[in-house]
Amino acid sequence: MAYRILCVEPSYAPMGDTLAVSLSAGAGFRLERASWERVVVEGLARFSVDVILAVIVRAAEAAECFRRLRQRSVAVPTLAVLPEASDDELLRCVVDAADDFTVWPVGALELRHRLARLLGPERSPSASVQRQLTEEVGMTQLVGADPQFARMVEQLPLIAESDAPVLITGETGTGKELCAGAIHHLGRRRHAPFVAVDCAAIPDHLFENELFGHARGAFTDAHRDHRGLVLTADGGTLFLDEIDALSLTAQAKLLRFLQEHTFKPLGSERPIRTDVNVIAATNRDLEAAVRDRQFRSDLYFRLNVMRLQLPPLRERRGDIPLLAAHFLEHQRRAATEVPRRWFTTTALRKLLHYHWPGNVRELLNVVHRAAVFSKGKEILPHHLSLPGGAPGIGPSFRAAKAGAIAEFERTYVGALLDKHLGNVTAAAREAHKDRRVFTRLIKKYGIDRPADPSESGSPH
Repeated sequence: MAYRILCVEPSYAPMGDTLAVSLSAGAGFRLERASWERVVVEGLARFSVDVILAVIVRAAEAAECFRRLRQRSVAVPTLAVLPEASDDELLRCVVDAADDFTVWPVGALELRHRLARLLGPERSPSASVQRQLTEEVGMTQLVGADPQFARMVEQLPLIAESDAPVLITGETGTGKELCAGAIHHLGRRRHAPFVAVDCAAIPDHLFENELFGHARGAFTDAHRDHRGLVLTADGGTLFLDEIDALSLTAQAKLLRFLQEHTFKPLGSERPIRTDVNVIAATNRDLEAAVRDRQFRSDLYFRLNVMRLQLPPLRERRGDIPLLAAHFLEHQRRAATEVPRRWFTTTALRKLLHYHWPGNVRELLNVVHRAAVFSKGKEILPHHLSLPGGAPGIGPSFRAAKAGAIAEFERTYVGALLDKHLGNVTAAAREAHKDRRVFTRLIKKYGIDRPADPSESGSPH
């Protein structure tokens, strides 16, 4: 099935040829073109399309186009393509009327992914997962369209089908507990408890009592039986955050429970069997901790059955405007009598250029502060309080340098693949890289390369 896309563009600045090349690299899209002038005169009734790609240069044209769109009896999702130097009036118009927007020049991979997201579950499995979580359990925080983030979201229902232990890794603030909750709600245990445990907050001498509970008389002041967190989570999910904070002694006790699925409360001789799925999370390199003898290798291998790696925000910068707008709207709905606000172009640019060592959680806090201190309808750059006072500065020189190199490699490799329509050999040749080295970079950054026409026998 080919999805029908209407590209509405100014006659004086047509981009349809370039966009058609980008879309031809991915199967399933059929592009039809119309000028703004034609749309204004004829309207959109004669077009039967699945999504509208609106190339916008001037705010007045955008306002007229969106007025025509609102006159349609059937809603069609709209993706706006803006020039890089868009003014605030144009940005306001698009934020109010379009379903999504991107900035020109836009890569083929990003363009196809954003269209797929608007087209729904058949083209975007991650959008289907996000919609299911929103509709069924009100979980609206999983926001993003970046390919790396989308691939991670698409794994959630597959992991949820299994009862194997799950290990979620990623930097602080990337949403590990959020993903753990999503796995729980997508699986068969959704109607049972989800119990989150901050392992770093439990003193070592209290770990066994907190997890497994105690029997009456087990120690002084133990006047009644106490259900531990494991029994509280029976039938559901036990989420162990910061698993690396456990001492080696606590790790040994946890390993025994994972192996036998039974435990004994303190002071009790009767073993109790429970049906609990365990999800662990860490922001540390557990492999290095195992090598340094700070984490038990047997526990690591017991937990590392289903692995979910969350990308840092600086590796999915295309999602920063989406997340910022989502947090701003959430803040507006939580307050009373607060007008709708938007980020100016310069404010968005400031967000995009920052390193985000605190990831999505840090972005949430920055947006909330901006919403409090901005009195008007616009979020300006000075409303955005970013630590360090300068964009691009991370917690250390080494971390900032590593992040900058990774971002360059990922962007460079993705751009070459888009340019050569997925032909790895041609892209590697232009980069003066060995094809095997170039392929490793594609796998390292999880780049979803366009379908190479030469591999399917189709004409170039």
